[in-house]
Amino acid sequence: ASRSRQDILRRQIGMLFQNAALFDSMSVGENVAFGIRAKHSDRNGPPPSRAQALQMAGDLLKQVGLDPSVGDLSPSELSGGMQKRVGLARAIAGNPNIMFFDEPTTGLDPIMGAVIDGLIVDCVQKLGSTAIAITHDMASAQRIGNRAAMLYHGRLIWQGEASELMHSGNAMVDQFTHGRREGPITMELRK
Repeated sequence: ASRSRQDILRRQIGMLFQNAALFDSMSVGENVAFGIRAKHSDRNGPPPSRAQALQMAGDLLKQVGLDPSVGDLSPSELSGGMQKRVGLARAIAGNPNIMFFDEPTTGLDPIMGAVIDGLIVDCVQKLGSTAIAITHDMASAQRIGNRAAMLYHGRLIWQGEASELMHSGNAMVDQFTHGRREGPITMELRK
């Protein structure tokens, strides 16, 4: 019984990995279809057929601003921004209740970062999901977050409105958000 509970919980979660984590042995469409089939298994019957899943994948690619014809390409043929979009399409494939975003703008130029953030906000709002993002990109955190928190050495040291990040009043948070070398956070040397 606990195994099926874990499976149910797992199907309620979507994840956009830092580097998209696309399967290089599958086409872009198959990557998204994988998410569809994995999330739909044992939900009111069998998962969609491969053909149905690929058609649904095309719809999801459109939702993240890509032409469905991109589905025929391999992940290596895509730019970093396109790979992030495909990863987002796969993450939302099962209509998850909870979304995790691991450094969603890493490796992207500022404009593409803003585009990805906008897509994240749109997708999360459309799904009505709860989203948690881990990021060091303060512009991104403010664009996609309502609330923000900072952990330091495994401890929650600050939480508040994302709009307050740049003027939190917490010396550690301020040092981090403004990228200052001097302050209470010091770089520890390994022994």
